[in-house]
Amino acid sequence: MSDIRLQATIMLQEILEKRTFAQDVKMHLDSASETDTAFANMLLQTSLRHLVYIKKILKTFIKKKLPTSSQMAYYALILGATEALYLNTPDYAVINSYVEIVKKRLDKYVAGFVNAVLRKVCTGKEEFKAQDQGMFFPNDFRGLLNKDYGKKQTLAIEKAALEEPLLDITLKEPCTIKGAQVLPLGTLRLKNSGSVTKINGYKKGLWWIQDFSSALPVKLLKDIKGKKVLDLCAAPGGKTAQLLAEGAKVTAVDISAPRLKKLEENLSRLNLKADNIICEDALRFLQDFYGEPFDIILLDAPCSATGTLRRHPELVHIKSVADVEKMANLQKQLLNLAGRALKKDGILVYCTCSLCKKEGEEQIASFLQDRKEFKTILAPLPPELADLQTPEGWIRILPSSLPQYKGADGFFIALLKKEN
Repeated sequence: MSDIRLQATIMLQEILEKRTFAQDVKMHLDSASETDTAFANMLLQTSLRHLVYIKKILKTFIKKKLPTSSQMAYYALILGATEALYLNTPDYAVINSYVEIVKKRLDKYVAGFVNAVLRKVCTGKEEFKAQDQGMFFPNDFRGLLNKDYGKKQTLAIEKAALEEPLLDITLKEPCTIKGAQVLPLGTLRLKNSGSVTKINGYKKGLWWIQDFSSALPVKLLKDIKGKKVLDLCAAPGGKTAQLLAEGAKVTAVDISAPRLKKLEENLSRLNLKADNIICEDALRFLQDFYGEPFDIILLDAPCSATGTLRRHPELVHIKSVADVEKMANLQKQLLNLAGRALKKDGILVYCTCSLCKKEGEEQIASFLQDRKEFKTILAPLPPELADLQTPEGWIRILPSSLPQYKGADGFFIALLKKEN
């Protein structure tokens, strides 16, 4: 197990220093067993959810910053503290494992330092647990949300984000899954208990993994059979599958060839086939588009992805205001170009998995101000989802929304009609 802890330490360092997603450093686990991979993922996720508090604890024992050449030891300390405080690993196993890792990769002197700090963490762990107030957001990220939602709502989001999300699936055909809860509009939710390939109906292609929030934009569209739909930024294909399952004629566009390959694999398992799959930048596709306009355009716009922080807790440590600004500028360009590919009386669905209003409410308000030919369509929601609707008729989902169902990914959705 010590080797998988080493891989997890390397991954954590890359995530935080290179400001990258955990999924982008998973190559370190390519040769690991299923058990070791599950452990490494749990260890990383837990450390990232509690990173703010763990850093605060370590700061009481580390008076001087480690040299750059020894920074790996700091990440070993973070994971060691995670195991001691949150995973109930025996003290001797925590100390011995991470001391050995550092001794092999660095030297015995740094290993001695790690040994001393972890012993102090283990000695005081009951007190540290008692004082844990559930801090998740670093100050910069907290400020980002406070601006849009205020302190009270931000605290509610933070509390919800600390909970590990359940597994949501979208059905292509009726399927009975033991222990699944049925959410409004048909999403099934169940405990994430290991390999999804073992869940009933997977091999038959009866369903796919898709968070409730991500499934909602297409579920709001009615009578789309035979409609010509442009699915922009389509990979890995959850919404594409929804559209096809409802009988739409879909052109799926995405800039990433590997992600489109995954989309094609997913559609193949589901026995679904898109009319066109195009590997191209969405902006360039719209700029060069001169074909027959579409009935519906689904723009699942590139964004800061901050709404997925329950599944990707590294987001709160790697995203900044600058990232939001950059994405908002791209979204604005995509929105302005989308109209030219949409026919009169066509529907533009704009959505992002961002919590930031600059990428949602403010983006659409600005667009409607400039483009008078577009009007908001009131999203048809069942009564149990009525609280998700904004006064403007859009939809805003927060991680703290739907507490009766234990939350959802953060999302923004607007349905717009091109009138003339």
